[in-house]
Amino acid sequence: MNLLLTDVTVGDRPGRAVSVVDGRIAWLGSATDAATDAPPAGRVIAGEGALLTPAFVDAHVHATATGLALSGLDLHSSLSLTDATAAIRTHVDRTPDGILLGTGWDETGWPEGRGLTRHDLDALVGDRPAYLARVDVHSATVSTAMLDRIPGITDLPGYDPDGQLRLDAHHAARQAAYGAVGPAQRRAAQRATLDAAARLGIGSLHEMAGPEVSGADDLAGLLALAVEEPGPLVVGYWGELAERGGLELVRELGLTGAGGDLFCDGAFGSHTAALSQPYTDRPETNGALRFETASLVHHVRACTEASIQAGFHCIGDAAVNQVLEAVGVVVEELGAAAVRACRHRLEHLEMCDDAVMERMRAWGMVASVQPAFDAAWGGDGGMYAERLGVRRAAATNPFADLADAGVALALGSDAPVTPLDPWGGVHAAVDHRTPGSGLRPFDAFDAATHGGWHAVRAEHAAGPLAVGAPAHLALWATGQTLSAVLSERARPTCRLLFVGGEPIGDLP
Repeated sequence: MNLLLTDVTVGDRPGRAVSVVDGRIAWLGSATDAATDAPPAGRVIAGEGALLTPAFVDAHVHATATGLALSGLDLHSSLSLTDATAAIRTHVDRTPDGILLGTGWDETGWPEGRGLTRHDLDALVGDRPAYLARVDVHSATVSTAMLDRIPGITDLPGYDPDGQLRLDAHHAARQAAYGAVGPAQRRAAQRATLDAAARLGIGSLHEMAGPEVSGADDLAGLLALAVEEPGPLVVGYWGELAERGGLELVRELGLTGAGGDLFCDGAFGSHTAALSQPYTDRPETNGALRFETASLVHHVRACTEASIQAGFHCIGDAAVNQVLEAVGVVVEELGAAAVRACRHRLEHLEMCDDAVMERMRAWGMVASVQPAFDAAWGGDGGMYAERLGVRRAAATNPFADLADAGVALALGSDAPVTPLDPWGGVHAAVDHRTPGSGLRPFDAFDAATHGGWHAVRAEHAAGPLAVGAPAHLALWATGQTLSAVLSERARPTCRLLFVGGEPIGDLP
């Protein structure tokens, strides 16, 4: 479909027009010149002064889990154990059959001083299997009936008789829980995520799949659904080590990368992120590394030799340093140019010093970050300060330092850990809880749009609003300029999304 979008504000320039031909931007100019200078259009859309921007890219998502949270048991708003149990009871009454899945509970700040236990769940669900992920999705509480479905779980690291599972025990429980979701429910959840993303002006999602997250069939189904029905583009990653056959699926499904949620450690909230110094509130533990460094070296080497992008979930500083040690070995073997060409990714990257930033810049690596984490858990009184102490907490998520060091940034949500909310993510990146750590507004917006395409090695050389660039665009129901939206922390409604020049939703 050839389109002409006229009378739109492009960035800070009102009265503009954009022509789209064969899915790409073919012409840009003033609305008054469009009649004579723009290519012929099969459809003219009058913007009426609305803001036109590049569509957002959410650089870290789990689509099925997000869709299940959208339609299922969401405990993010529970302010106490009492609130959580009341929400669970209501959900059980409303959905009396099948496995009970939920996410979002966070005992930090609960007046009871503890999280959910297996005994709490059993009293509510009886003999029904239940899996309730903590907000960071790196630990969960499960019911007795859920435990009974997982042979050998009591022997795995992270098992607790109270049903509060971490580490390998949690990965096994999550795999079993989401493996119990039927095809129809899975497809409906994925569709719900894609529809929600489109309504928010998100033109592309980076799906971070893996054997411990959602499974190969889940990923293949999502990729097929995204092709079958109009909606945001899905870029797929598979988080499994090369030595375990991870690259085979990458090649089979034509994925963008071998990584994403390749879990090198866990998360601060669950005390499983790997730290060089102990946790402040649990000094008996530093968290845990999940792999031997040699396995990571093998993975980076195999990916680099195949020109495949590698990616690593690494939150704690010990995990970050381990990954970069592995990358450094491959740099010595294959050369920095070969590594730079792959743009290997670090997912979440919450703890990094100057040496980390310098290596990432030199090796062309991408920092995939989630500003909503800082908004939710940063600050002197937040969860980070409780887990790490105020000094270490203040140094987490140093977005400004990363940008100033020349490290490429891509913003994401890690939904369902935090909601799909692109404008909220941009504003959180600017309004960092640590003074001086936030991004400049236009840098944050660029990281949430163009940064996502750079992260998958698919950016247009002249930028996302240049002639020849793919027409992944969002038209916003506001008469404000982009500068005004950013300065006022506005969250305009997406009036129309364009993916490859195709409008998603009803044309005006």
